[in-house]
Formats: sequence, structure tokens, C-alpha cells
Amino acid sequence: MSKPKVIQETIDLGDGRSISIETGVLAKQADGAVMVRMGDTMMLASVVSAKEAKEDVDFMPLSVDYKEKYAAAGKFPGGFLRREARPSDYEILIARLVDRALRPLFPDDYHSDTFVNVTLMSAEIDTPPDALAGLAASAALAVSDVPFHGPIAEARVARVNGEWVVNPSFSQLAEADIEILVGATYDNILMVEGEMKEVSEAEMLEAIKFAHEVIKPMCKAQMALTKKTGKEKKREYCHELNDEDLSKRVWKETYDAAYKVAASANADKHARSEAFGKIKEEFLAKLAEEAGEEGEVNEKLVGKYYHDVEKEAVRRVVLDEAVRLDGRKTDEIRPIWSEVDYLPSAHGSAIFTRGETQSITTVTLGTKMDAKLIDDVLKKGNDKFLLHYNFPAFSTGDARPNRGTSRREVGHGNLAHRALKGVLPSADDMPYTLRIVSDILESNGSSSMATVCAGTLALMDAGVQIKKPVSGIAMGLITDKDGKKFAVLSDILGDEDHLGDMDFKVTGTRDGITATQMDIKVEGLSYEILSQALEQAKNGRLHILDEMAKTMSAPNADYKPHTPRIERIEIPKDMIGAVIGPGGKVIQEIQKETNSTITIEEIDNVGLVDVFAVDKAAIDAAMNWIKGIVAVPEPGEIYKGKVKTITPYGAFVEIMPGKDGLLHISEIEWRRLEKVEEVLSEGDVIEVKLIAVDEKNGKLKLSRKVLLPKPERND
Repeated sequence: MSKPKVIQETIDLGDGRSISIETGVLAKQADGAVMVRMGDTMMLASVVSAKEAKEDVDFMPLSVDYKEKYAAAGKFPGGFLRREARPSDYEILIARLVDRALRPLFPDDYHSDTFVNVTLMSAEIDTPPDALAGLAASAALAVSDVPFHGPIAEARVARVNGEWVVNPSFSQLAEADIEILVGATYDNILMVEGEMKEVSEAEMLEAIKFAHEVIKPMCKAQMALTKKTGKEKKREYCHELNDEDLSKRVWKETYDAAYKVAASANADKHARSEAFGKIKEEFLAKLAEEAGEEGEVNEKLVGKYYHDVEKEAVRRVVLDEAVRLDGRKTDEIRPIWSEVDYLPSAHGSAIFTRGETQSITTVTLGTKMDAKLIDDVLKKGNDKFLLHYNFPAFSTGDARPNRGTSRREVGHGNLAHRALKGVLPSADDMPYTLRIVSDILESNGSSSMATVCAGTLALMDAGVQIKKPVSGIAMGLITDKDGKKFAVLSDILGDEDHLGDMDFKVTGTRDGITATQMDIKVEGLSYEILSQALEQAKNGRLHILDEMAKTMSAPNADYKPHTPRIERIEIPKDMIGAVIGPGGKVIQEIQKETNSTITIEEIDNVGLVDVFAVDKAAIDAAMNWIKGIVAVPEPGEIYKGKVKTITPYGAFVEIMPGKDGLLHISEIEWRRLEKVEEVLSEGDVIEVKLIAVDEKNGKLKLSRKVLLPKPERND
């Protein structure tokens, strides 16, 4: 059997690199499959969509998974089983990036189970592969018969030394002051995710524009691939049964009432929801009465049509009357209150409440041993800054169990992590491992941005000397059908997110943006709208910072009294082994006896020793012990030592931790002794003088008698 014919398209990145997309050879039983390659990085993407939709499904059941094979980098997976298991947070984040760009482009009436799988098969050590995942997923759809209003592509752009770089290396990213991943079609931006070092709104907009120009050739290549594979015609389907007459009646009999509720300016989410729900219930009751006992009312179809009514009513009130659901102006921020030091036993804590969104956040300070171990395919090391975001069901009044960490919680936590990490003090200034935990107690609009604000306050309450406070805001958008009329909304509600056209989160200090996340739900978003959204977001961000400053404007000068302290000393590289001891015996003894935690690492050819303990006495005891181990005994100095062992020819005296010297029997006293025991016993503490250090073996020679009065001779 001969190898099937390869169908291929190549994209020139303009810097000597290229991306190739191949299909027709691998995974041919999938609806669509491609291999994307850039250098030695290769990524396989496949898509399979069920031929029929499940009953009673009125949404797009899309599942996107991203997986990195350890063999791609010539590595074994960690863990007992030595095989790939549950997805890492990193893989979840990449899957979310792909999902967010693909999901808006499936037809509204397409409801088949659809699975997109992207797998890293070969990896270059210095090349982040995630920027290729969106391109690979879209290309798999492009060569399939699955209905999709694409293609799309994703590209990462970074500004390194003032120059824009496409899909930069890890080493280039370390030098970048802007780094964003953008997803887009040929015509429109769909998704943005990234972090910055306090850049301006204009600079961020420039980065998005540059990324879009990079994406356009990627979309063209997929269009060409679709033609080559003959997949221009997509599958026929019928996943919805509609009743045009019922739709018209729902609109006619409920729209005015829904419009009235939308314009009522009710700030209570639950009361507003009940008012909207009552309209639908009354309409259903009317239909049921008309149908009689034998008749049947299609409640699901009524619900679908009424949702469209409610959405349009809310949008028209905003566009025509500039009135939002809770009565605010388009650029108005909800009332804010905050408090610090709420939890007395935490190292730092804060409550941040904005409208009906509330976060209680804690900061915990730990040692290097508390750092998160990273053992991904291309990343290995430790993360000393952790941020965890929890979204329990009660925060929205839902009665459902909590079943572990969701992908959404991972994504929201990552955004807040990016927002805050740039303002943390350097590792030299703060050797702690930091963990921030945000528990959302109420949610009605952008709990991730509340996490950023609460995280800033909790850090300052903990005494962490952050460079500047950071706040965050979520922006929304309502556009007219023709796109000519629009309203940018500051600090959006949950309903405004759900019923609107954009969710644009921006975090930053007073001097610039630190992180962003944007999802677009409409086609044709202009840069004029983006520019206005960024400027409005800046004003809102500054307002929130002003409100936070009323509670706390700068970090506490010191850590809380109950916060464990860390002190650091440098020791010679060749003394690291002496402090650790054989099998860790010495360091374990120090920790046990002084009730401390000690970490040692070699950096720049010296040993950095961190001593971590709750009280100063414990730190001092451990420090003195370590200093004694690494200290170099000096001939001529007098030491107070403990007799460790007695032999027929003398005693071994410990003058420093781990450093014994021989006190010969002739050096104990001026008189001649028959036995050492005449003067000394094991455990005695005596003063001795170091009289010599053997140059060959470093052995110490001690004398006690030179410190005693010399007896007069009797001639």
C-alpha cells in the first residue's frame, strides 16, 4: 500500500520561518484532521462531529481538548504511572483559548456533539507551541464537512526591544514588555489574551492590529486548503424545528412587557430575573388555557423565542434610551466597598465588593518548599507565586454541588495571576512563596476583576511591598444590527455579558495595562469601538483604584506578627554539603532542634540559605548553628567547646558545630596526666585555644593548658 497523497499549504511568516498545514495522510477516519508544523514543532488536530443532534439540546455541545505528549520533547511523564493523565492547568488554558475563538463561529442552529482534539506531537525546546493550536483546530474544521463560519487562526505577538515578533521563543518572551495571543477571522478580531508591563491603551491596540495582519495569511491558507480537499460544501442538517406563527405571537405579546422590565432600572438581579420570568409564565399560562386539557404547549420553543425577546428588549433600551438594566449610565461603575484584615489568622486578607459581586481573598506566605512544582513537556521548575480562584454555586444562588476545579476557575485565576505578578517585589527582596486564594461569595459580573482588586488589597494588608496597586474592570458592548449604533458598557453585569456582544477585561495600575482578556461575539468590531472601550476601561480602572485607596493606599510597613519570617545568608558553595550533612542528617537536626524550616539552593556559585520560622529566637538559633558550621576556625583564637569523646591519648572537643579538634593529653594541663579522665569527662564544656591547623588534612590541634597559669619550677 502506497502512502496517500499529501495536500499541503504553506504560510510564510516573513522572518525566515514558515508554517505548513498538511492533510490527507493522518487520522483519515476523523471528519477532518491536519498536521501543522513550524520548525520542529508539530501539532495534530482532529475534529469529529456527530451526524445527528441529541434531543432537547438547544446549544452548541462543543468540546475542545489540548494535549502535550511528553515524547514530543523526548521526556518521560512524572508520577507513579509514568503516562499522561489529567490535563495540566497549562493544557486547560490553551484548550480554553481555542474554544473561545471557535465557539462563536458555529451556526446558531447546529447542535451536534463536536469534539476538537489538538495534540503536540513534536516540540522545539525554546518554542511555545500553544500559538499554533487555534490554527490547527480551525484547519481541521476547514478540511471537514462540519458547518463552521471560519476559518480562524491564532497568533502570539510580543514586543521585544521595541520590535514586534510573531510567535516568539520562550527566551524572547522573557524580554518582552507586551505579549498577547490573538484569535481572529480574516475580517474580525474574536479573542485576545495577554499580559503587559504597564503599557498604554494605544500600544495595546497597535499589538492587536499587528497580530491581525499576521493572521490574515493563515486564514487564506486554510481557504485554499478547503478548495484543494473539496470541502467547500458542508453537511446538511436540521437540528431545530421552528414555529413561525408562535414566534411572532411571543414577540407580539411579550416584547412591550419585557422592554418595560429592562427599562425599570432594578439593581437587584434576582428581582429583575423574577420579573422577566413572570412575563413568560403568564404567556405560557395563557397558551395552556387556550389549548385546554387535551392540548399541548411547546414550552421549550416558547422559552427559546422569549429569550430572543428579552435579549432584544435589553439591547434596545441601552441603544435607544442609554439606560442599563440596573439604571446606570454606560460608563458608570457600581458602588464599591472594601475591607482589609478581616480574617485575623490569615497572613493577609481583604473583602472587595462591587455591586453584587464580592470576593474574600487571602494571602499566605511560605517557603520555597511550598512552591508549585512544574513538570510540563516544555516547562520545568518551580512557581513561587500561586493564585487560585474558587467559584462556589452559592455565589449565584444556585443549588448544585461543587465537583472539583472547573476549567472556568482555572482560566479566571490565570487572568488574575497575570494581572498581579508584574507588581510583586523581586525574589531578592521577598524570598517567600506567595499564594493568593480568591473565594467568590457573590457574582453578578466579572468576579475575576474583583479577584484582582481583592488580591491587591490582601497583598498590601499582608505587608508585601508591591510596586503599585492594580485594579481590573470588565467592559461590554451592545451593537445595532447594522453596526452603526453601539454602546460601550463599563463594569458589566452578568446579564449584560450574556446578552451583549463583548466581554473585555482590562487590568492595570495608574500607569498602564498589566493584563487583558477579550471575547467578541459579533462580526465587524471596528478598531474605533476597541479604542473607545480601552479609553473607557482606563477611566473605570482609575476610579476603582481611587475607591480602593480609601481602604488602603500602600502596603503595611511590615508583615503581620504571626507571619513566619525568613532570613537569608550566603555561604560558600563548598560548604553546602556540610550544612546538609550525610543523608540530610545535619539540616534535619537543625530544623528539629530550632523548630525552623531551612532551604538551600546554589545560585551564581554561592549557596543561598533561607531560614523560615515563626519567631525570631528560632531563626537566631538556626542561623547561629549554620554560621558555626560554615565558619572557618582561626589559629590563635579561643573557643568554648564541648568534650565529645575521650581516648587514651586525649579528648575530641567540638569548638564549632560539626568541627572537632584534638586536645592531646599533653595539652590538657601543665602537669603530666596518666589518664584524661583525671581532669575531663564527656559532656564537659571547656575553653580551648586553636594552636594549629594541619595543612594537609585540616585537622585541628587544641590546647587547654596555654590558657592556664604556668606553674613555677622548683629547682
